[in-house]
Amino acid sequence: MLIKWSPEHPLQSQMTKINFEHLRTFLSVVRLGGVRKASYALNVTQPAVSARIKNLEETLDCELFDRSVSGMRLTKRGERLLGYAEQFEHLADLVQKEVIDPDGIEGHLRLGVSETIAQCWLPEFISRLHGVYPKLEIEFNVDISTNLRTGLLNREIDLAILLGPVSEYSVENIDLPGFELAWYIAADTPEAADGNAYLTRPVLTYARNTRPYRELKDMLYERVGPGFSLFPSSSLSACFRLVEANLGVAALPRALGQSYVDAGTIREFDPGWAPNPLSFSASYLGDPKSHMVETAAKIARDVAVDYEGDKNI
Repeated sequence: MLIKWSPEHPLQSQMTKINFEHLRTFLSVVRLGGVRKASYALNVTQPAVSARIKNLEETLDCELFDRSVSGMRLTKRGERLLGYAEQFEHLADLVQKEVIDPDGIEGHLRLGVSETIAQCWLPEFISRLHGVYPKLEIEFNVDISTNLRTGLLNREIDLAILLGPVSEYSVENIDLPGFELAWYIAADTPEAADGNAYLTRPVLTYARNTRPYRELKDMLYERVGPGFSLFPSSSLSACFRLVEANLGVAALPRALGQSYVDAGTIREFDPGWAPNPLSFSASYLGDPKSHMVETAAKIARDVAVDYEGDKNI
């Protein structure tokens, strides 16, 4: 998109063409605090970011940043441009929302998802998203929710589907249907009169620095005492394989465990209690506003609702 500034504009006395990508790069450098982070967020090289800023400064015939060993700070002219650049960004989003056919939108979406989602409805989500935006390039990363939250706040991820919501003023959250957790043990394990007896075995569950791990640990202390052995893992599929091999028990999503139960390799057991269901959200930064990212989050909600409905049929 090219934005034409009129000769009467106070920032210049002659007709100038400003490339919107240069303004977008300028905003990224300001928001992220430097060229390196901006290059990662924009998926371009650092020299490309520096060249765009230099071209913008040459176009406007002024310096936008004071550069020093301590970093880049806006000059007075840069601060003045910031307000206009944000207005142009908002206008561009409105044009994308109200005017441009979604089939023609080209872009790059950096998606972060938890493993639970990746193993359940991620393929359907990607399919529907491409149905709406056929030319959209999607880069996705599967990680634990703590890391996804950090990536979102650092603007390294555009949309995070994670254990949420994210309690930050800058983040918009769309609640998604949750996942019930169930207890699993190898199918050939002898039956016990009391399901709590199985909890003396190694307990496999989510990675250490996650909410499910912390909550399960507290509940085991309360209900079993200090004698339990908790084995965290960042791979839920590995947890299920270890349960199949009769190397421990696990508290894991029922939506993922059902296929193993149907295959006859593991079974559920009931100690009289279960960890709280997992709550997920599709989370994204509210500023800058992106109609495409917001639409992607709503598609994620629709897919999650349909997946939940299919399970209950």
